[in-house]
Amino acid sequence: MFDPSDKPRIFGLPLGADFPVSLIEGLNERMAGLPPEAIARVEIYVNTRRMQRRLKDVLAQGPASLLPQIRLLTDLGQDVAMADLPPGVPPLRRRLELGVLIGQLLEAQPDLAPRAAIHDLADSLATLMDEMQGEGVSPEVIENLEIPDQSGHWDRSLTFIRIVQRYFGEEARNAPDKEARQRLVIERLVARWAIAPPTHPVIVAGSTGSRGATQMFMKAVAALPQGALVLPGYDFDLPDHVWGRLDSALTTEDHPQFRFRHLLDALGANPVDVQNWTMTEAPNPARNKIVSLALRPAPVTDQWMIEGRTLSNLQTALADVTLVEAASSRLEALAIALRLRQAAEDGTMAALITPDRMLTRQVTAALDRWGIRPDDSAGQPLPLSPPGRFLRHVSSLFGQKLTAEDLLTLLKHPLANTGAGERGNHLRWTRELELSLRRDGPPFPTASSLIAWAAHKPEDGRDVWAQWLGDVLRGVEEVGTRPLSDHVAHHLCIASALAAGPKSDDDSELWAESAGRETTKLIGELQREAGIGGDMSAADYNSLFRAVLERGVVRDAVGTHPNIMIWGTMEARVQGADLVILGGLNDGTWPESAKPDPWMNRRMRLEAGLLLPERRIGLSAHDFQQAVGAKEVWLTRSIRSAEAETVASRWLNRLVNLLDGLKPQGGSDALKTMREKGQYWLGLATAIEMPDEAVSSAPRPSPRPPVAARPKQLSVTRIKTLIRDPYAIYAAYVLRLRPLDPLRQAPDAPLRGTILHGVFERFVRERPVETQVQARRRLMAIADEVLAAEAPWPTARRIWRAKLERVVDWFLEGEVTRMARAPESLLERKGAAPLDTVDFTLTAKADRIDRAEDGSIFVYDYKTGVPPSKDEQLYFDKQLLLEAAMIERNAFEGLGYSDVRGASFIGLGSAPKIVDAPLTEFPPARVWDEFEELIGRYMEPQQGFTSRRAMQKERFGGDYDQLARFGEWDATNEPKGEDVE
Repeated sequence: MFDPSDKPRIFGLPLGADFPVSLIEGLNERMAGLPPEAIARVEIYVNTRRMQRRLKDVLAQGPASLLPQIRLLTDLGQDVAMADLPPGVPPLRRRLELGVLIGQLLEAQPDLAPRAAIHDLADSLATLMDEMQGEGVSPEVIENLEIPDQSGHWDRSLTFIRIVQRYFGEEARNAPDKEARQRLVIERLVARWAIAPPTHPVIVAGSTGSRGATQMFMKAVAALPQGALVLPGYDFDLPDHVWGRLDSALTTEDHPQFRFRHLLDALGANPVDVQNWTMTEAPNPARNKIVSLALRPAPVTDQWMIEGRTLSNLQTALADVTLVEAASSRLEALAIALRLRQAAEDGTMAALITPDRMLTRQVTAALDRWGIRPDDSAGQPLPLSPPGRFLRHVSSLFGQKLTAEDLLTLLKHPLANTGAGERGNHLRWTRELELSLRRDGPPFPTASSLIAWAAHKPEDGRDVWAQWLGDVLRGVEEVGTRPLSDHVAHHLCIASALAAGPKSDDDSELWAESAGRETTKLIGELQREAGIGGDMSAADYNSLFRAVLERGVVRDAVGTHPNIMIWGTMEARVQGADLVILGGLNDGTWPESAKPDPWMNRRMRLEAGLLLPERRIGLSAHDFQQAVGAKEVWLTRSIRSAEAETVASRWLNRLVNLLDGLKPQGGSDALKTMREKGQYWLGLATAIEMPDEAVSSAPRPSPRPPVAARPKQLSVTRIKTLIRDPYAIYAAYVLRLRPLDPLRQAPDAPLRGTILHGVFERFVRERPVETQVQARRRLMAIADEVLAAEAPWPTARRIWRAKLERVVDWFLEGEVTRMARAPESLLERKGAAPLDTVDFTLTAKADRIDRAEDGSIFVYDYKTGVPPSKDEQLYFDKQLLLEAAMIERNAFEGLGYSDVRGASFIGLGSAPKIVDAPLTEFPPARVWDEFEELIGRYMEPQQGFTSRRAMQKERFGGDYDQLARFGEWDATNEPKGEDVE
C-alpha cells in the first residue's frame, strides 16, 4: 500500500474537509489496482467510537468491497497478548478510595480543607493522577520540583499529592487505573513491534497526539514498514517561519496547529514532510488562507500587513460566511433556529456546533414551535432526566427536616406512584394536601401530620395513601453517618417505594426507557463499589450521588430530524455538514475559560511534564479552524448576556480585525456583507417575536360591579386598604380571589406579629400579683413557650426572642401605668356595628380593651413594626379611630355604651414607642359620620374601585397588581371606570 520510506509517513487532510469521507477516499485511491482482499488486511486506529461508526457508515454507502479493520485506541488492551495484564480499576472505585484516604487525612489535619470538599478533592486528585499516568510522570518528579513556598500552599498540595504515590510503581502494575493500563498496553505493544513489526498497513487516523500515551503509539506506528498517520485539519498554508515559532508550550500552545508541531518534533519530522492524504481539495481553500493568517501566533499585525497584501478575492472567499452579532442570547438562538428551519425545508444537512449548552437548549426550544427536534449528540445530562431528578430529590431528603416543598416536589414528579393505576387519585390528594399545607401548615410535615390531615376525609382512601407516605419517609431526617452501602440501599428502597405507590411493588417506570437504563447502569456500578466507600454523612452521600449521576448522559435519537444536528466541538471533528453554524463565539464560552488547578501552576506543570491549561484552548482553536472551513458557515455571538456585555471570541475578533484592515483587498466590504446577511436573519428573528397586532397598554382599572355584589362587611383593618387600594377590596370580596399562601411558611413580619400578640395576650390575661422582676421572668417564660410551639425556625426564634428582650422592660414600665389606670382588660374582643344609612356592617377584633373603674375605656393595639403616625391615622389608617367609634356605639359585647378616653398603638419594634390615636382632633362621632359617607359612596353604582388610589409609596406592591396589570400604567394615569357584571 505504501512505498518504502526512511522517514515516518505522515499525511494530513485540509481544513474543512469531511475527515471520515476524505479518509476513505484516500484509502480507496491507494487500494486501486490491489487484490480485493488487500483492504481487509488494513488496520485503522481511531480515538472515538463515534469516528469508528462514521467510517463504517461511509464504507457501507459503497461500492461493495471487503472492509478494513477499524479499531479504537482504547481497545488495544483487549488483544490476546495483553490478557495477562490485570483489568483496569473502575474510575468510581478509585475515587471512592481516594475519598476515604482524604477523609482520614482531614481527620488528622482538619486545617487542610473542610470535610465538605472531600469528593471534589477526590475528583480533582483522580484527574491529576490520570494525567500523570498518561504522561508518564511519577510522583517523585513532582516531589522534586524546586518550588519557593513562602505561603505554605505547595506544602499543603504535596500533602494531598503524596496520597496517590501508592497507585504508581508496582501497585500500578497489579491494579492499574484506566490510563495506567493503557500506557502499559502501548509500552508492551511498542516493545513487541520492535522485535516483530506487522507487515500489513497500520493507520492512525484523526488523532493530534495531544496525550502522552497516544503520542507514544503514533510514534510506534509511524516507524512500522507499512505504518502511517493521517492528521485532521492540517494547515498546509502555514509558512515555515510560523511553524518555526510554534516551539514553546508556554507561549504558543493555544495555537490550533501547535499539537502538530509538537508531534512532528517527537517523530523527528518537519512540516514539509506532511503530505496530502487525498487529491480532493478543501471546500474553500481561499477562506482557509484567510483564517490561517488571522490565527497566527502573536504578534500578528506585522504579518497581516505583509502577507495580507497577497490575499485576493476576499468577497468570493467569504461569500458563504454569515456573521450574526445578536443583542442577546435569545435573539441569537432565534436567528439560528430560523436558519435551521430553512435548512430543514431545503433538505440541507445543517449542524450547530457550540460548547454552550444553554444556547443549544434555547435553539431546541425555538425549533419546537415548528415541530423540529434536532439530533443533539450531547444528549441530555442524566441529572436532568426524569429518573435522575427523582433520585436526586430522594437523596436530598437524608439528614434534613422534611419540608413541604421537598414533599410536594416528590409527589408531583411524573414517576411518583406509577405502579398500580392510582396516579389520578395520587395527583388529586397531592393537590389537596398542597392547599392544606399552604393554608394551615405545618412547614415541616411529619408522618403524624399527614395522617391527621387524611383523617378529616378518610372515606375516599386518602388515609391509606397518607399512611403509606408517612411510612416511606419515616426517619429520613435522622439519617446520619453510616456505610455507603447502607446509604445506597436505603436510597433505592425509598425511591422504589415512592415510584411503585401504596398498592404495588412495580417500580419499573423508574427504570424504563433510555434514561432509566442509563440510571440503572450507574446505580449498579455504585452498588458494586459501595463496599469500599467507607462511612459517610448524609450530606457527603448526597454530594457523591450527584457526582455519580453527572457522569451519565441520555441519548435518544428517536424522532429527531435527519438533517438538523447539534454537535459539540468533539463531534464536529468526525462529522460533515453542508451548513455549519458556530454558535456562542464569546470568550469564556468558546474557548472556555481555563479551569483553576488547585495543585500546580503553569510553570510547575511544564517542568513536571504535564499538560498546560492552554492545551484545551489550542484544541478548541483547532476545532474552530477545522469547522470554519466548511462549505457554508455561520459565525454567531450575543453582544450581551443576562448579566453584562460579552467579549467576542479571540478567534472571531482576530478574523474581524484582519478583514477590517484589508480595505484595498475588499476585506472590509466582505465583512460588511457578512454582517448584512446576519442582520437579515436577526430582523426575521425580531419580527417573529412581535405580536401580529399592536398591543395597547392597559388602562388603570376602576371596575364598577353591581351594588348587590359589593362587600356588605369589612373589618376595621381592611378600611385602610379600601382607602389606599380599592381594587384589592374588589378582587378579594367581589371576585373572591385570595392570594395563594406560600408553600414554605416563612418567619416573616406578619407571623412574628401574630406570635407576639399571643405572648402579650397570655401575659395580660393572667395578671398575678408580682414584682417587676417576676413579671419580666414570667413574660419571657411565656415567650419561650409560644416561640417553641409556633416558630419552628431556631434562628428566627433566637432573633425574635432577642428583639422582645430589648423592649420587655420598656413594656413592663408602661404596663404599670396602664394597669393602675384601668385594672380590667378585655382581650381579643370581637365587635360588629351595622351602618344606619346602607346595608353594611363594620367588624373588629380588638387586641386589648382596658376598662377603668369609672367605666371609661382605653383601647390598645400591639404593633411589632412601626405604628402609623397621627397624619396616617387621620387620612388612611383609621383602625383605632373606628374601634373607638364602635365602642361608643355599643358594638362590643359586655361593654355597653362606653366613653373612650384613649386609644393607642403600642409599638414593639426596634424603637419602641406609644402612638396615640388623635381622638381629640377626630372624635368618634365625626369618625363614624365620615366612615358612613365613605361606605355610602362605594355603594353608589358610578363609584369604581380604583387600583392603587393612594399608596403610601409607589414601590409598595399589592397582591393584585398583576391582575390590575400595573406596570402597563402608573399613578399618573387617570382611572378608567368600567361597569362589570
